Formats: sequence, C-alpha cells, structure tokens
Amino acid sequence: MIGRIRGTLIEKSPALVLVETGGLAYELEVPMSTFCDLPAVGANVVLLTHYVVREDAHLLYGFLSTTERRTFRELIRISGVGPRIALALLSGMSVDELSAAVLAQEPARLVRIPGIGKKTAERLLLELKGRLEAPVGLSAGGVPGAVAGGQDDVLRALLALGYVEREALAALRDIPADLPLPEAIRRSLRVLAKG
Repeated sequence: MIGRIRGTLIEKSPALVLVETGGLAYELEVPMSTFCDLPAVGANVVLLTHYVVREDAHLLYGFLSTTERRTFRELIRISGVGPRIALALLSGMSVDELSAAVLAQEPARLVRIPGIGKKTAERLLLELKGRLEAPVGLSAGGVPGAVAGGQDDVLRALLALGYVEREALAALRDIPADLPLPEAIRRSLRVLAKG
C-alpha cells in the first residue's frame, strides 16, 4: 500500500500530476482543490495517497490534506460511488462545504456537481450522515446552512436536546455569532418553540 509520496513535481495538468521520487515518476489523479494548492513544477511536494487496484488498472490518487483523503475514502465506500465521482465532488466543493451539505441534508448543493443526479445526491447525503467531520471555519454567510465558529457549541447543544439538524441550523441563522453560549441557546430555543 502506498500511503504517501514525497518527491519533485515534474508535471501537472488539471486533475493529473507526475511526482518523481527515487528515479521513478508516479502519476496521481488529484481533486482540483489539491491541484490549485500545488507548488510550481520543479518544487518538492508531499502528497497523501490512496491506491486502487482494479482488474484493468492500478491507480494512485493524491491529496494535500488528511481531511481530503479521509473524505475521499468515505465517499468511495458508498455503493455506486467510485473514485471519479469522489474526485468530482472534492473538485466541485470543499470538504467543509460537503460536510455542511450533509449536516443540512441539502441535495441541491450536490446536484450542481457534474455526474451527480438528484437520487445520487440524496443517497450520498443519507449515507454520509454522521460519517464526516463537522464543518470548520465557515462563516454563517459563507455557505448557506453552515454555522459560524462560535455557534458550533450551540448547534451541538440543540442536537443533544433532540432537535433535527435542519431545524437547529434554521434556528441559528438569525442568532448573532458573538452571543454568549447560554444566551445563544436560549434564543435558539425560543425560535424553535415558535416554529
């Protein structure tokens, strides 16, 4: 199993890179999020990898972060989702955006990705629920349905009280992110009681 590769980036074109190490050049497919953050050709690079052996090919996928690789692996565990669809998802949205879509159970965000239809999006959201890390560092205005950093605790509290994620996220939309935790929870509960 090849878990990581360090070497010289000798070639890169969208979604495909060539890394030379120890006299061998390895061809890796990468999501666009990784591709955009790669150094210039000729520079040293370290990529975490996922190795796939098929009857007709041996394929190597590369990622700059453990979060991206972990998400890729979660995606390909889902029946009917192969590496191509997983790469398309990671190329079309960040891991945090995908996590926010799963948290809010909003298939509309996934259907924008080429190759993802409504039924596939709904199945992905259902099967990924609880398997991805909560979105980190997203502002409430940055991605619809995401919560600001200070509201993570409020969201966790509402979920612990038995509210559905969608209801909890809707309640948080109008709550200022800088409120102290107890007050933010009280206001959220008032919003949920009215709704």
